[in-house]
Amino acid sequence: MNISPQIRFRVEGMDCASCAAKIDTAVSRMAGVSDVAVSVTAGTMTVTHDGNLDAADVGRKVKALGYKATPLSGATDAGPATRHAVHDHDHDHGACCGGHDHDHGHNHDDHTHAGHDHDKDTGKAAVEGLHGHDHGPSQGPWWKSRKGRLTIVSGLALAAAYGAGLAFPAIAPYAFTLAMAVGLVPIARRAIMAALNGTPFSIEMLMTIAAIGAVIIDASEEAAAVVFLFLVGELLEGVAAGKARDSIRSLSALVPRTALLVEAGGQTREVPAGELALGASVLVRPGERISADGEIIAGESAIDESPVSGESIPVRKGMGDSVFAGTVNGEAALTIRVTATAEDNTIARVVKLVEEAQEKKAPTERFIDRFSRYYTPGVVVVAALIAILPPLVAGGDWSEWVYKGLAVLLIGCPCALVISTPAAIAASLSAGARRGLLLKGGAVLESFGGLTAIAFDKTGTLTEGKPKVTDVLTFGRSEAEVLSLAAALETGSSHPLALAILDRAKADGIAVPEAFDARALGGKGVSATVGGTEVFLGSPKAAAERTILPDAVRAAIDTLNGEGKTVSLLVENGILAGAIAMRDEPRDDAAAGLKRLRDKGIRTVMLTGDNARTAQAIGDALGIEVRAELMPEDKRRIVGEWQAEGLKVGKVGDGINDAPALAAANIGIAMGGGTDVALETADAAILHGRVGDVARMVELSKRTMRNIAENITIALGLKAVFLVTTVLGVTGLWPAILADTGATVLVTANALRLLRGEKA
Repeated sequence: MNISPQIRFRVEGMDCASCAAKIDTAVSRMAGVSDVAVSVTAGTMTVTHDGNLDAADVGRKVKALGYKATPLSGATDAGPATRHAVHDHDHDHGACCGGHDHDHGHNHDDHTHAGHDHDKDTGKAAVEGLHGHDHGPSQGPWWKSRKGRLTIVSGLALAAAYGAGLAFPAIAPYAFTLAMAVGLVPIARRAIMAALNGTPFSIEMLMTIAAIGAVIIDASEEAAAVVFLFLVGELLEGVAAGKARDSIRSLSALVPRTALLVEAGGQTREVPAGELALGASVLVRPGERISADGEIIAGESAIDESPVSGESIPVRKGMGDSVFAGTVNGEAALTIRVTATAEDNTIARVVKLVEEAQEKKAPTERFIDRFSRYYTPGVVVVAALIAILPPLVAGGDWSEWVYKGLAVLLIGCPCALVISTPAAIAASLSAGARRGLLLKGGAVLESFGGLTAIAFDKTGTLTEGKPKVTDVLTFGRSEAEVLSLAAALETGSSHPLALAILDRAKADGIAVPEAFDARALGGKGVSATVGGTEVFLGSPKAAAERTILPDAVRAAIDTLNGEGKTVSLLVENGILAGAIAMRDEPRDDAAAGLKRLRDKGIRTVMLTGDNARTAQAIGDALGIEVRAELMPEDKRRIVGEWQAEGLKVGKVGDGINDAPALAAANIGIAMGGGTDVALETADAAILHGRVGDVARMVELSKRTMRNIAENITIALGLKAVFLVTTVLGVTGLWPAILADTGATVLVTANALRLLRGEKA
């Protein structure tokens, strides 16, 4: 299968969907470009092309519109043509909607851009991958941004014109016209460039026509005020857009900038976290953030994973356990072997996936985009008819009706409508990612709320994926003695059942004696000499060959087997000493998570290849329907049968063994840790292995769709009200522009409520 090459850019200066639409249209018209995906909230653009596209040409095209596109380091997959970096180090930043010329450099203090390789610090590298625009507080105080400065200058010019008009009434029209030009010239320039690049009906063009028209009909004072209010609205919109980026950016900021590298001889040296290589050893002291994804090779401590997972209870971890960058070490020093570079750690991958997801439009968003293509020209036609028809047909006053037509142009700006959906989706994707819920695109997020059946794998999904000791039966020995002898036999083994026994002995603080002459007996068990005594641990069938099993013991074993548990018997010098039962236990939140789904009317089923008795025991404990002893093709077939019945099916699995069913389902959901391949598969991923997170995804989807409906109502409702009042002569240009920018800010603010999570 041929995969078209892509170039991924950081685009600076986008504040709204109108900005993205202009860039999308202009770049899509370039030779060799087959697809363009732009995310306002992530500030990124991915261009798919035929392999002959020059990144520098894309940069120049975007720059002509008033923005800046910089290829992201390592984000190109094309060949030599794409390696021309668009690094105009004057850092010119384009403007959204109200745009202005940005050909002069300015200082960025503590700010770099992906692809410049100015700083290999992990924290900063991750942060820079999430922003890169000059609007709002994300780059310092708003008044230091170019848009902020332009707004201030426009306001001062308006105030000066007002003062000049009071002092010299005769020059008032000229003074206000000059004040208007201060803000309008850069807006008009962007309007012309957008028109030349395929977007004739941009908000800049509507604004330019309205302002110039107002001057022509002797309303220069209102024209100047409208331009100033427009810039104020755009500035507020930029601030709001910056808020939408803060949630994910703050996640990146969790990764410390430096790490303590352990060198030969045990010496440590502080190095940038971004320079840590695979296999390197780092020391993490108590209270410090872990600087890289890795595996503990020395030490044991409680790890606070709440910054990444939202889980409030610290997790106890020791040798062999995995840890994530950005989490906080508790009370003891740990030595960690690095298993992922800074560019590929859990947080970096989460950020990358969320940014890519924000570029994938939901069905509702695509519909709104198509609608706006006809809506904006329609507004221009309606405005023209309002300005022309009454004077021509009914003898109305030309000045009055042209004024109303110009007001309708401003009211009809589609910014609030177009951003209503992507703003909500971006906020939800960000909120989900901070809780370990990755939904790969708006379409997935939108579809989640419509699921009517969800199928779960058993091992590693509904269960922990590793057995635990559930019962210890004793026959002449104490429980501690049984565990001690069993642990002695299993010391050094990596078998899951052996690890379960060793973990239980460690948890109970049981001393483990040394075993001699240990022998693994294939298919039966293990034997050794412990304290001068011959000890055997193995299956009931193998144990029966060494000792007599009373009926009561056999009955107890049958009962335990009926509960889906594996039983090993301990025989000491030919005498039965005890029995240990183990089972892969359900996750702590599995029962509650499944109930949460059933309460929403969603059918839940376990699809597993495990034996029917074990599966049914787990199913009974969780209250879930069970289909057992299935091959991968059986799981896929069952999903297809449900879909044929009209069900919308979600499939939750490990992302590998369940691949056929995951692919066949309406939504495939991978359950796995942040370093697992499950993060890269399926339509959605649950990083932290909580069954309840599936219900949270459903709830997030439904909240998002409600928020989108509210946003569309706000956007269209305000326009409808002001359209009527304008035609009736109640409102004019000032309220018209306030209606437009006000609606945009309201819609964005409403979408940002989703960042709060479940209570939003």
